[in-house]
Amino acid sequence: MAVSQYRSNQKQTGAKYKELRKKRKCDLGRLPTYTKLGEKSIKTLRTLGSNEKLRVLRADAVNVYDKKEKKSFVVKIKTVLENPANRHFVRRNIITKGTIVDTEKGKVRITSRPGQDGTVNGILV
Repeated sequence: MAVSQYRSNQKQTGAKYKELRKKRKCDLGRLPTYTKLGEKSIKTLRTLGSNEKLRVLRADAVNVYDKKEKKSFVVKIKTVLENPANRHFVRRNIITKGTIVDTEKGKVRITSRPGQDGTVNGILV
């Protein structure tokens, strides 16, 4: 079954809407990308207007910005400590925006959206 971003066929009461138009390709959605911990892997998707969207499937490093030193580094990720999106993502080592990961420099909060941006960026906590 396809993932759709078009409105539902049913109203909140359970009544049916009149069909305004058929399904269109532009209404299609995609399943979420769960970026996992592992050797770096990126997938390129074609989006509307022949644009490209990069999805990080697996990541083993994060671009870390240190506010005190005002410098950036690339640091290896050890493990996922917290994930506000879903508490079960911690056990599965899934990285999303807001995730706190343990690195060689210390705890880092992810500020980018790896499933949308194609990079894993973060700041020291």
